Amino acid sequence: MRIDQILPAFHRGDAIGDTALHIKKFLNSSGFSSNIYSLTIDDELLSEADFFSNFPPTSSSDIVIFHFALPSPLTDEIKKMSAKKIMIYHNITPAEFFADYSAEMTRIAIEGRKQLSSLAEFIDLALADSEFNRQELEEIGYKNTAVFPLFVDFNKYKKKENPIIEKLFDDERVNILFVGRIVPNKKIEDNIKVLFYYKKYISPLVRLIVVGKTTSLPEYYYSLIRLADEFLLTNEDIVFTGHVPDEELIAYYRIADVFLSLSEHEGFCLPLIESMFFDVPIIAYNCTAVPYTLGNAGILVNTKDVSFLGELIHYMVSNKEFREKIINSQRKRLEEFRKQDLGKTLLEYINKLK
Repeated sequence: MRIDQILPAFHRGDAIGDTALHIKKFLNSSGFSSNIYSLTIDDELLSEADFFSNFPPTSSSDIVIFHFALPSPLTDEIKKMSAKKIMIYHNITPAEFFADYSAEMTRIAIEGRKQLSSLAEFIDLALADSEFNRQELEEIGYKNTAVFPLFVDFNKYKKKENPIIEKLFDDERVNILFVGRIVPNKKIEDNIKVLFYYKKYISPLVRLIVVGKTTSLPEYYYSLIRLADEFLLTNEDIVFTGHVPDEELIAYYRIADVFLSLSEHEGFCLPLIESMFFDVPIIAYNCTAVPYTLGNAGILVNTKDVSFLGELIHYMVSNKEFREKIINSQRKRLEEFRKQDLGKTLLEYINKLK
């Protein structure tokens, strides 16, 4: 029996790619024949995967695990396979977030939802990386659903941080951190508004650091630059780092005073887990998968009132006892994630399909 994984793009450092690689290594170590097949593969991962064009025919005793996060030709290919089919759903951002910025991204999101719905009758088990995503699958019409969280490689956070970042940004300023792609659902404009309030009414010694790809949707990124200009925020007040290597990402977490997420759509939100790991207190807007990932940790807010958020950040950084209380809640939540045995859970799902 083969248990192969299929995904449109296999990237190192990508949450989906990392999860697929972890699953492959676990299945191989458990005695299964297992490989990863993808339409595109990073050069450094070619030894870990093969192109989908080389995918061998399946039998009814085989299992295929399909990672779904965007539309692709693989959707129709999956439907034709005789193997039992497990889908791991990693979420699709609703099209309305892209409508004002990109017709192409809007089209991709709409097509992704159509393909997701079309798969419901062909999938034997639909797994989601959060309870929010599982509920979405159920609403679409998937009958057999369960939660299978993202694999988090905590070892990569133990690397030595880049010392230059600390020299540049570990100063008297309060560092408000956000990590994620620069796309409209992240609502980074709301972070900028909070930064403006803090600088004007609390202290000029504040900085917003946004770590993530600025090229995903340039029109949205440029709108953020224009907004910062309107608020007379300088390059010292707000820093867009672009995509950074692990050593720099670790450094930014280490110099952060608070992690602020005002995103309005998340399928899992890995940076929340990363913030827990680095003891960065979290303030996050209550939406989609965020409350499921946070659990009882951090601070979940139901408002985007900038004065409230600005004062909350100030209280967080100035009240040591309160800060420690929040960090302790995050440590407990992190331990829950560490204790998850994803391999055991996956085997249980596989045995039910045999």
